[in-house]
Amino acid sequence: MANKTLFSSALARFLPRADTVNQAGGVAYAYGPEALLAQLAATGTLSDGFYADAETQLAKALEAARAVDPLWVAKCAVYARQSGAMKDMPALLAALLSVVEPDLMVPVFRRVVDNGRMLRTFVQIMRSGQVGRTSLGSRPKRLVREWLENASTRQLMQAATGNDPSLADIVKMVHPAPASAERRAFYGWLIGKPYDVAALPAEIAAFEAWKADRSRPLPDVPFEWLTAFDLTAKQWAVMAERMGWQALRMNLNTLARKGAFQIDGVTQAVAARLSDETAMAKVRPAPYQLMTALSQVGDGVPLAVQAALETALEASLARVPKLEGHVVVCPDVSGSMSSPATGYRKGATSVVRCIDIAALVAAAMLRSNPQTRVLPFENRVVDVKLDPKARVAVNAAKLAAVGGGGTSVSAPLELLNREKAKVDVVVIVSDNESWLDPGRRGATATMNEWTRLKARNPGAKLICIDIQPYGSTQAPDSKGYRKDIMNVGGFTDAVFDTMARFANGEARDWVEVVNEVEIEMN
Repeated sequence: MANKTLFSSALARFLPRADTVNQAGGVAYAYGPEALLAQLAATGTLSDGFYADAETQLAKALEAARAVDPLWVAKCAVYARQSGAMKDMPALLAALLSVVEPDLMVPVFRRVVDNGRMLRTFVQIMRSGQVGRTSLGSRPKRLVREWLENASTRQLMQAATGNDPSLADIVKMVHPAPASAERRAFYGWLIGKPYDVAALPAEIAAFEAWKADRSRPLPDVPFEWLTAFDLTAKQWAVMAERMGWQALRMNLNTLARKGAFQIDGVTQAVAARLSDETAMAKVRPAPYQLMTALSQVGDGVPLAVQAALETALEASLARVPKLEGHVVVCPDVSGSMSSPATGYRKGATSVVRCIDIAALVAAAMLRSNPQTRVLPFENRVVDVKLDPKARVAVNAAKLAAVGGGGTSVSAPLELLNREKAKVDVVVIVSDNESWLDPGRRGATATMNEWTRLKARNPGAKLICIDIQPYGSTQAPDSKGYRKDIMNVGGFTDAVFDTMARFANGEARDWVEVVNEVEIEMN
């Protein structure tokens, strides 16, 4: 039998040559436009990252979108919204389609613009000039008008929360036709025109009555409408009861700041709602959402409520699909991993760091498969032991305490090769800006080490989660060369299902996942 080490070295000569330099100055492989757009659409937040700013990300997204078939743009937009729960990128791609392929824009708009916030974002992008126009145009205007005319009163009330543009601005732009006296009165009230008070929707009438007499019961309107008023702690307690599950977990600090938890029974009621299995089964909160909520909780939130969030997080981790066999998770603990996961944005920078996501992935794999091996790395693999039963925050703190350093994505693979380890799945969680790896024969060190590992473990698969995609990878999957490597750009909770499908042989790569989206023309 041939010497496997020697044979893998010979194979390395035929590996694809690195064809670009990444943001950190290391050799890498450039994504093709389809793969790049899929990554940016599903994960791009148009915020400043550690290595590149929002303008660069926007330019890359538009360049990639203009380089591919418009149908691919449409699929990316729908996938990003419906599977990735993204906001800005789906609206951006829908707006671009209004210029490059207006017929495709129609079905995409109807699937992407699914609430008032998305409507406002779409209109804002259309008017910004970024996609080549500064006004809506006839077809987008018709679609916006259609959305308004088909929306319920409750949907319109939710849409009326926010500005730049406000819902009133949009109504003035498109002039929707009111189908009833109630809708006509609502539009008049919204844009400051005369209206029939008697025809107002009951909720709006109650809101106006409450503004005139604050001793009345709180009206049943979006809670954001009421936050501009000086509410009592008891009124905030009422709002805590009315908020939906997701709104509740996102507004715990506000409730604490406003004194709601000082009202008898509120702490217990909120904790019970957050940990209620029936409520969670309906909402299906995902691990990343809950980790975000926990990371944002302030000291004023009662411990019982924080414990309820922990319970919800544990329940969500239990739903993460299991990766079978010998699983190795490699979290990057280099210096750049301390940056915000979704980049820097004035007034909206996430407190969740890249290192927290790496810890979340490791914790999820450990929960579903306690035999998972965790190999944190920076310049080299570092010795950090994670407890499978510990809280995610505890494991994140252990990883973050390493202290940073450079990035060598090949380091954990090199260790596994030195150990001649048996491996079925390797998951690398990084910002992918590797620059300390030793160069050899034109390929990246990661590809050389992976080829050596595959010589011993022919069925092994490599999953590279690139938390902040900048357009390159250390291990290509979409150049027609490898079918055992999947690159995942950015991170949403959909990644766990995608990883499981790939490991089980149900999907080859990220491009294939997006390509499954169907676009039906009207």
